[in-house]
Amino acid sequence: MGKNTQPLLKRCKALGINPLVMGYGKVSKRNQKETRRKASEYGIQLKEKQKVKFIYGILEKQFHRYYVMATKKHGVAGEMLLQLLESRLDNVVFRLGFSNTREEARQLVAHGHILVNGSKVDIPSYLVKVGDVISIKEKSKSSSGIKLILAKNENRVVPGWLEVDKASFTGKVVALAVKADIDYPVQENLIVEFYSR
Repeated sequence: MGKNTQPLLKRCKALGINPLVMGYGKVSKRNQKETRRKASEYGIQLKEKQKVKFIYGILEKQFHRYYVMATKKHGVAGEMLLQLLESRLDNVVFRLGFSNTREEARQLVAHGHILVNGSKVDIPSYLVKVGDVISIKEKSKSSSGIKLILAKNENRVVPGWLEVDKASFTGKVVALAVKADIDYPVQENLIVEFYSR
């Protein structure tokens, strides 16, 4: 599997992403300055695609697969793409405040700490459905690392399509995400245009 080793803050700056969206805390003013270069239409579309891929930590092949799935769903392709990405189990674990970053959420899922409807699911790309209950495995609740993560994210705002009970380490999918739930600026139509060329 390919891995980008470029520093995270440098990538955030290059793609125009606020690192807070990624769960990376405060950044210096120096890292927030944007470089002004005139980009081509193709360059703008590519940058938008790269930005969304980076936010969710997905490689090109899988991202394109999500795009194909989105075009087959009933609705606007760009919005369906965002909905699919938000429905990934690693993203849901992050959104519920069970991890500091999506990367950390991916690790929690892969290591078997997360249950969906009471059953262990260790596939980060698993797509949740309305009504699914996501919880932390009983044995993992006593882990000092997980307790620390939950304490740190106690005040994180959980999107309206999810419900969380922090006392019992559980969350529920009450609806599927819509464009208004996305907490970063995205022009998903540019991604559709990129793949439609």
